[in-house]
Amino acid sequence: MLSKLPKQTDPNVLIGFDTADDAGVYRLTDDLALVQTVDFFTPIVDDPYTFGQIAAANSLSDVYAMGGRPISALSIVGFPNKAERLDILEQILQGGLAKMQEGNCAVIGGHSIGDDEIKFGYAVTGLVNPQRVWANAGARPGDRLVLTKRIGTGIISTALKEGAASETAVNAAAESMATLNRVACEVAQGFPVHAATDITGFGLLGHAREMAVAGKVSLVIDHTKIELLPEAVEYSRRGFLPGGLKRNIEFIGGCVEFVAGIAEEVQNLLFDPQTSGGLLVAVAAADAPRLLAGLRERGVPAQEIGEVLPKTKSLILVR
Repeated sequence: MLSKLPKQTDPNVLIGFDTADDAGVYRLTDDLALVQTVDFFTPIVDDPYTFGQIAAANSLSDVYAMGGRPISALSIVGFPNKAERLDILEQILQGGLAKMQEGNCAVIGGHSIGDDEIKFGYAVTGLVNPQRVWANAGARPGDRLVLTKRIGTGIISTALKEGAASETAVNAAAESMATLNRVACEVAQGFPVHAATDITGFGLLGHAREMAVAGKVSLVIDHTKIELLPEAVEYSRRGFLPGGLKRNIEFIGGCVEFVAGIAEEVQNLLFDPQTSGGLLVAVAAADAPRLLAGLRERGVPAQEIGEVLPKTKSLILVR
């Protein structure tokens, strides 16, 4: 549908909705631009405070994925009008505010509506130098791909809804989702990043596809280098697959080639829609070891998971 909308004509719109980037970028001056994004969703964990934290971290992530610094946010709330337990909403707001404060991002207002299903998130504004914006486009043949978080949150959340997820798996997924991408962004800003995105609803392969299409390149991903959250493979094998995962396969499955021998439960995880996932960063091969060392020194569980090739028939090869 977005492709049918009129093209932007404002020359200050550096990145709009037509390039599948993580956020929009609007130039104010030659050395200052706004980064703007919005994200909200229904609860994916049972604890209200943790849900608020995750929603805030997820909303902030798009600014970090553009190489920006978040400065302000507006909350978006849908909550049942007849709810007697308003303390639940208070806990959600408290959790969100705590993460926003951790990111030095001021919550300056918001809007709420009555809704039978709880929804929560933020519209976030950040700042970035227009000359240093990280976009989907820009990956170059020879670049290495660095991923900063483990994956599997969608499948674990689905298992939780079915009452099948262990406390260990849920806690690991919640901790990952509530972790800001702030440190990963700060470390990567010390290197010439060619392209970047964060791994959210389209899954690792969906966002990798956006990077490949935008950069007119192909990507090779080594699935053995990707770290998975505890028990995610087991839940995938048992069929706890979110609807978004199946839609991702339908949409991008034709762009991906898997070498023989990769188990279906592992393939599923690469399509798994993530919430508040890590950054996927393309940097020159010479910079990748120092970037990884810097990330790990700051406690970021980063891995080099692949490389960029000249465009071939397959946009993405998973080996």
